[in-house]
Amino acid sequence: MKVAIKEALKGESAGEIPVGAVIVCDGKVIARTHNKTELLKDPTAHAEILAIRKASKKISDWRLNNCEIYVTLEPCPMCAAAIILSRIKRAVFGAYDKEYGALGSKINLKEIFPSVNPLLEIKGGVLENECSQILKGFFNKIRNKI
Repeated sequence: MKVAIKEALKGESAGEIPVGAVIVCDGKVIARTHNKTELLKDPTAHAEILAIRKASKKISDWRLNNCEIYVTLEPCPMCAAAIILSRIKRAVFGAYDKEYGALGSKINLKEIFPSVNPLLEIKGGVLENECSQILKGFFNKIRNKI
């Protein structure tokens, strides 16, 4: 999660919503990135989606069965679906997202589509305070500029 936090801070420095994601496969980091929606002018360029793309390319397979994803914010529905579809075995996130969280806070896509990735393990609240503070600080700066 510490690596994901570093990625989130890189994103913040680039003017992105500070969310970082890291994919670990067989104990080795194979992808790390942050949100790039502003840079790429792409609404799907969330950290999780970009990390899944990188990891899939790295191992030449869309099935990330032996991989875990670490994300600083609970994934949105789009990202949660990508995590489920990519067969990632474990999703770990920092801050809960009461408005858009799709791995338990608002909805739980794993429960809606239980047969797609039944072995997916979900763990939230890892370094939650640190992850939450980064996001709160970012949005406070944005609000103060308006």
